[in-house]
Formats: sequence, C-alpha cells, structure tokens
Amino acid sequence: MGKSSKDKRDVYYRLAKEQGWRARSAFKLLHLDEEFNLFEGVHRAVDLCAAPGGWSQVLTNKLRENHANHPQEEEPKIVAVDLQAMAPLDGVIEIQGDITKESTADEIIAHFEGKLADIVVCDGAPDVTGLHDLDEYIQAQLTLAALNITTHVLRPGGTFVAKIFRGKDITLLYSQLKVFFSSVTCGKPRSSRNSSIESFIVCQGYNPPQDYTPSMTNPLLDLKYDAQNEMMGPNRTIVPFLACGDINGYDSDRTYPLQTSYTPLDPLVPPISAPYITAVSMKRNNYF
Repeated sequence: MGKSSKDKRDVYYRLAKEQGWRARSAFKLLHLDEEFNLFEGVHRAVDLCAAPGGWSQVLTNKLRENHANHPQEEEPKIVAVDLQAMAPLDGVIEIQGDITKESTADEIIAHFEGKLADIVVCDGAPDVTGLHDLDEYIQAQLTLAALNITTHVLRPGGTFVAKIFRGKDITLLYSQLKVFFSSVTCGKPRSSRNSSIESFIVCQGYNPPQDYTPSMTNPLLDLKYDAQNEMMGPNRTIVPFLACGDINGYDSDRTYPLQTSYTPLDPLVPPISAPYITAVSMKRNNYF
C-alpha cells in the first residue's frame, strides 16, 4: 500500500502526521477525554506500553495546558514505560522496563518523589493472531497486568484507562475492575474503527478493597476465561457503553478523497528497533 493510498483510506493516520502526533492512537485518548474530562486536576501521569509515544504526547499537551491555567499548582510530571525503546519526548521521563516487575513500579514512584500518580493509561495490545477468543484472552491478561502495576502507583480516587477487546467473557474483566474502582465505563472513540473489537475501559475513583496489599508475586484475580467463569445471571456485570468523540467528526472506516495537490508526509518518528527489522535482514540474507 502506497503512502497516498494509506492516507486516503485512514483519515486519522493522515491527520496524525499533519498535526504532529506520533501515532493515530493519540486521537483515541483525545476523544475519550472529550467524554470523560480525564485530565482535570491531574499533575502526575503514567503511560504504560507507551511506544511510540502518541498517548504520552497527549498527556504532555493536556498537563502543560492545565499548569498554564493554574501556575500556582505543582508542575506536571509524566512517566512512560515500555519494553521497546521509544524516541525521546520533551517533558516525558522514559523507562524501558517490564510492567510485570515490582522494580518498575518502584522506579515510577521514585520519579514522583514518593508520591502516587493521578492517572494511569495503557494503550498496549498483543500482536493479534486473528483467533478472536485467544486475542481477547491475551488482551485481558495484559489489561490485568497493567491494573496490577496500577495498584502500586495510583492514588486513591485516581483514574485508570486501558484498551480492551470486547468479547463474550468481557463481563469477567468488568467484574474484576469493579473490585478496585467505584465507576467503570466502556468507551468507543470515533477514531477507533467500527470493524475493530477494541474499546477502552475508563475506571474512575480508585478504591481498593480494605486491607488490600498490592503484590507482583501472584497473578491479580487470576480467574478462568471459560464456560466455568460463572459470570452469568446475578453475577454478571454490565457497564455503560459510550461512543466518544464528535458524531459529526471523521469516520475512521470511511475512505476520504485527497486533493490533487496533496503530498504524503512521512510519520513523525520512524520505528525504533522494530521487530520486523530482524526478519527483513534474515530475508535479504536468504536465511528463509
């Protein structure tokens, strides 16, 4: 697929390059913020699975705007975590680490000088296989891993936002999140394709169970995602589902024509240590 074809078929991909975002996913967080006002009173933020940095850019812009409007309040601080290397971003502290390790949580808190975060966001997702049941299960486990480290670094009353894949067992994940948050809502940004099973869970009012002690040694609420999960009848949890973003805005599934004089732009930041680089090199050297 050429640059012009990709820009025509994915309007948010084109807008991301034109507006200086590292990834089209930046619009997803912006659309969620339109609905939930996520960043009001936020000074300390954590971006999990942050690469290539689109959501970190949104956090930087929003928190700086808050501070400009209220200069008497503490300066914003953002910590981004990912296993992959990420190009430096002004105003963002980057940690190349594993979100399943307690040392990573300790490092985040150290950067906040012992304080806890006001919001934790996670746009991480596995490499999908096309087997929906498997993809949904792996995504749910990634979300729980993000929730696990969140319980170490998020202040009471804080907010957690994460990507989910909606499937037949999603009510089990909802039930697990309801244990820790007073409000749980599922949002579908307009920039997220209707053909995609992805949505985003917005959890507000962090309130862990009494005497709960965060721990990385045991899986968090490790229940089975199968016919025996018993999330039926009175045990079933149903959360509100909201479409986020201007209903008159761009449709992410639509193809938009390009002007005759349109010149495709390169992405703002090319991939760093992309997984496919090794495969391309091996292919060129006739390893397979």
